[in-house]
Order: sequence, then C-alpha cells, then structure tokens
Amino acid sequence: MSNKSFSKNVIYLTTAVLLFTGCTKFLDQKPITEVSTEMAFSDVTSATKSVAAAYSRLVGDQGYGIRVSLYYTVDNDEMQGPTSTNDDDRRGLARYTATAGNLQITSPFNQMFAGIEFANICIDNIPKMSKYTTGTENEKKQLQRLYGEALTLRAQFYLEAIRNWGDLPAHFTSAANQVGMNPFPPKMSRDSIYDHLLDDLKTASTLVPWRNDLAAIGDVNNERITKGTVKGLRARIALFRAGYALRSTATMVQGSNPAIYYQIAKDECNDIINSGQHKLNPSYKALWKDQVGARTSADPDGELMFQASAYGQSGVADTKLGYYNGPKVGSFGNTSINVLPTYFYAFDSTDTRRDVTCAAYNINADGITKIGQPITLINDGKYRRDWVSNPVISPTNAIQYFSLKWQILRYSDVLLMYAEAENELNGPTVAAYNAINQVRRRGFGKTITTADVTIDLPAGLSKSTFFDALVKERSLELGGEGVRKYDLIRWNLLASKIATAKVELLNMSNRVGAYANLPIAMYYKTTSTADDVTVWSNSFYKTAPTATPTGTTKVAWITTAIATAGTTSPLGRFATGFTTGKSELLPLPQPIIDANPSLKQNPGY
Repeated sequence: MSNKSFSKNVIYLTTAVLLFTGCTKFLDQKPITEVSTEMAFSDVTSATKSVAAAYSRLVGDQGYGIRVSLYYTVDNDEMQGPTSTNDDDRRGLARYTATAGNLQITSPFNQMFAGIEFANICIDNIPKMSKYTTGTENEKKQLQRLYGEALTLRAQFYLEAIRNWGDLPAHFTSAANQVGMNPFPPKMSRDSIYDHLLDDLKTASTLVPWRNDLAAIGDVNNERITKGTVKGLRARIALFRAGYALRSTATMVQGSNPAIYYQIAKDECNDIINSGQHKLNPSYKALWKDQVGARTSADPDGELMFQASAYGQSGVADTKLGYYNGPKVGSFGNTSINVLPTYFYAFDSTDTRRDVTCAAYNINADGITKIGQPITLINDGKYRRDWVSNPVISPTNAIQYFSLKWQILRYSDVLLMYAEAENELNGPTVAAYNAINQVRRRGFGKTITTADVTIDLPAGLSKSTFFDALVKERSLELGGEGVRKYDLIRWNLLASKIATAKVELLNMSNRVGAYANLPIAMYYKTTSTADDVTVWSNSFYKTAPTATPTGTTKVAWITTAIATAGTTSPLGRFATGFTTGKSELLPLPQPIIDANPSLKQNPGY
C-alpha cells in the first residue's frame, strides 16, 4: 500500500474505546468509517487500515501535532515556551505551574490511552485472523508486520504517558476483553509496565522486517515502523527503565537493576548499527530542510527512523509544527518556542547544527526576505514554514497545518544511546567514542567515518567526563526535538540544569565571565534571503561595531533584557514554577481522578 493511501485510510473502530477511568468514559471522536471487528480484520488491507487508526493517534492537536510535542517538552535548558502572562494553560505547562484542572492535559492524556486501546484491538485480533496462519507467505508476513507494529505503537503511547504522568493502570488487552474486570483499576509501577513493553518489543522485533526487506513481502518503504524502529524504541525504553523517575514518595529514585537495562539498550543499538540499514545524512541541514521540510515519506539514508505521519490540514490528524513554533512569515505564525540565549552559545561557532536548531530571524510577508531577531526572541528552527516544500506553502496562505511529521526517533539518537549504554557498562571504550564521534563529525560538516582530532572527543576521558560530554552532545544534536526534558529527568539532572541555566542567563545579561566580550548589538542585512548566519553582517562572538553598517538594521543582542523580570524576558519567565519532587511529572487530569477513585494524584499536586 502506498504512503498516501496509508495516511488517508484512517478508521476508528466501532469497539468502544474504554479509558482506564471506567466504563463511563469513551473516546469523543467522530468515526470516519464504522465497521465491525470482523470486517476490520478480514484481510491484509482491512487490518492495515485498523493499524493506521492506531498510528493516527500519534498526531492531531492532542498528540505530537502540538501539545505533547511542543507544550509538554519545555522549559528545559534548551528551549522555553511562549511569552506573556502565566496561566493555567499552555504557559502554565511551560512554567511548571499547571494544575490538575489545566485544560491542556486531559485530552492529550485521553489520546494516549485511545492510542493504546486502538493498538490493543489490533493486538487482540490480528493473530486470530485466518490468513495469519493460512494465507500466502506474503500475507502472513504482512500480518506479522502489522501485529509487530501494533505492539510497537502501544509501547510508544505508554512511554509517552509514563514519562509525563508516571505510574499508570496497565491495559494490555482491549476494552471488549476487560468487561467485568475492575472498572477502577489502580496504578501499576512504571517499572512493571516498562518490563512488559520491553518483552512486547522483543517479540515485535521478530515480526517486523528491516527497511531493506520490505519489497520482499510486497510493502513499500514509507514512514511505517520497521525493525530498526522497534529496536531503537526498545533501547529508549530500557534507558528510561534504568534511569531515575519521580516516585510516589516525591523523591527521584533510579530503576532497579540498571545494568540489565543498559545491556538491553546497548544490544539493541548495536544490532541497528551492525545491520547497515540506517546511516546519518551527511548534511545536518539537508536532513531537516530537504527531508523533514520536504515532508519526505522515507529518507534514502534511513536516519528518520520513526516519523509521526500528518495529514488532512485539521486538528484531528495533522500537526501545527512550523506554525506554533519556528519563524513567522509575515503575520502568520506564533513563534511560541524560543531558544534560551545560553543554549545558542552552547554551540561551537563552527557547529553546523546551531543555525539549523536556532533560527535567529522571522520572514517578511514576501516569504523570502529575513528579519533578524534579538537573542531574546530566537526561534527554534527544525520545523520552519519557510523550509516547507513538496509543495511550497505560499507566504499569503493562512493555513496552520503543514503536514510536517514529528520526528520520534533518528539514527543519531541510536548512536548516542549506544555510547551512553556502553559507557555505563564498560566506561568510554573505543566503540563508545566511535559512536559519539560520528555524530560530532556530521555536526561539524566533517566526513562521518574519518577520525578528526579537531572534532573528536579527546582520548582518555573518565567515565564521568565522557558522560558529561554525552549529556552536552545529546543536547546539541537533538535540541528542540522533545528529548531534552525527559533525558534530564532520567539522569536526575533537570533541577540542577535549570538552576545552572538561570545562573548563566544572569551572567550573560551582565556580560561577565564567558559572555564578557559578546556583542551588545547585531546587524542583519536588510535584503538578505539567507537562512543561516550569513543573514548577519557582524560576528556573534566579537564586540559589535559602533555604527550601523550600510545596508543593515540593528537589533539588541547581549543586554540586561535577558534577565529583566517579567514574562517576556528569558530569565524572567524561565521555569519559574519548577519544584523538585513535583515538577518532574504533570498532574493527573482532574476528570480522570474524579472518574476513578482508585487513583491518587501525583506528588505535590
């Protein structure tokens, strides 16, 4: 089935979507097509549509279309959420002041469990299909793949739910099979749920083919899950299982037997690396501009390992990526995710990732000419309206849904997870160095497989100093991709990194220490159409000219505005409500608590 038809053939099964709040709550969605369970699993085509329904819950406004991807992932030491007065809405989420009644929590929570239920329906029914055991060889392999995809999707939905809300009830069969069971299930330890998911993914990896083996079973290479995705997600969940989490005691506690889970992560990443199925795009900018911006179905390098499909230009199954965040075009866009000034300067001046991750401009209404922005208003840059192609979006088009796919897993993350797990188990071995250095070389525009003493990490690092380098490298490589906040939580570093960022923002505002010689002003070229550092006429790293150069416009840069009290300055609004032992999780939505008396609210709420 083609990517286009796969994206369009989204159905909502007539089986009731029972949330863990009990029999009184059902998914409030209008079905596109209503079919019986028998018809939904009558052949490969119908089963594919049923699995597509589970995929569809990844996106839309309540999923990675905007809320789960952009509301929940800030403020961290890279990015912060929107300006203006704090509220118990999207700004409250960014500031760590959200309450259980915040309206931006309940629907995403329900959507994660809707995704789990849709996946459960597929998991329950696909292996029962007659063609699963009696069909042609291709039919059997295609159905096995679909079964493995459903197991993987359930794992992804659960991971997202757990890392935001902590311990949750376990649902590993569909609502139809739970009739008569406890309608008010209690929480289960996230460690137990993770263990179940790891077993599921081990099974899925035997069912789902590698990307280069799809043609042999009659499938095309598109954004559907392949074996590399399964193994990469298993590695990620293993690292969360090994890491720290906020427990019901309001303390951060590491998962039991971490070495077991580091070994799982290492083995899975090693399998992906040795498979030769995935590699890094040689150009970091081309990856984001020419692959993600072009809304590619499957990139030729296989770096984009798990993309959340987007379709339809509506809040049901599309995304607002590039509209809510990224640079404005004329009056269109929200520019609601801003780069912390300290994060901008965390990049080396020759690191190509800086001008991809950080877009220091907006765009004129002509859609081409750039307007340089002060350092307090730098946009995140990986999802940009002006990079959207295939086809290009007109600068006068008022649409807000661009069908950009949220990137859940990339191959560079696999290399970095391998380096982390190997370091935890054996220290900074040659293999750990090789994995992280490949990512670094690509970031600096070097040949990925060739050692480079000017870029590679220095030999002889201790386990702890290698870990520190890895913590920074993951930030430089994966900035703005919804990874950082959860990385810091599983390392038990979120509180300290927020505190450090606040100190550094104040130092920058006062132009002391490492920031003493940075420019107080920058000058952008008034007619520039560039999308990188060449928009600017002077250096980010040297004292500014005293007079405005011809053909440029001046903007404020390193000034006291960085630390000014208030909702518009970076330090004035950054993570103002963060509280250790509370803010590492969101509150459970109040309607969920009200509907299920077995549930206890998360610590501090």
